[in-house]
Amino acid sequence: MFGLTSLGIVHTAISLIAVAAGAACLFRDQEISLRTPLGRVYVATTVLTCLTSFPIFQHGGFGKPHALGIITLVVLLIAYVSARTALFGRASPYVEVVSYSATFFFHLVPAVTETLTRLPSGSPVFDGPDAPGLQTINGVMFILFIAGAAAQVRRRMNGHAAALTSRLA
Repeated sequence: MFGLTSLGIVHTAISLIAVAAGAACLFRDQEISLRTPLGRVYVATTVLTCLTSFPIFQHGGFGKPHALGIITLVVLLIAYVSARTALFGRASPYVEVVSYSATFFFHLVPAVTETLTRLPSGSPVFDGPDAPGLQTINGVMFILFIAGAAAQVRRRMNGHAAALTSRLA
């Protein structure tokens, strides 16, 4: 199906669950967090997506997909550590929220690339991952990620300020 191996089909199914869970978290809670069941589903399926991706991408050795998988796992670890420790000091809550959102952006890049270079079957929208139109889409998604991350940080800052004000009152 669409040139996917059995592992590729499983990987795609897991990644679709991750993207759906992440999108639901972002729409419902305005952030991805391990404090919610849906956030835990997102993180678990994101880890599985990364792990199942490594044996799939076998185009002459280590490549961009492998690097993105490793970066995603590292950023997930940073988000986890920032939520559980004071390693990043007062910035920890902001590091957490931006890191989880970054991993969602990291999902979208290959998702959009794979979809638009495979579909419609026989005549895909783009002929390869380096197509200028696809790079434009990725650029727009990056700008949306930056805007969303800034809004999340602002939301967390306002929540922190409100909590301080109520404690002082």
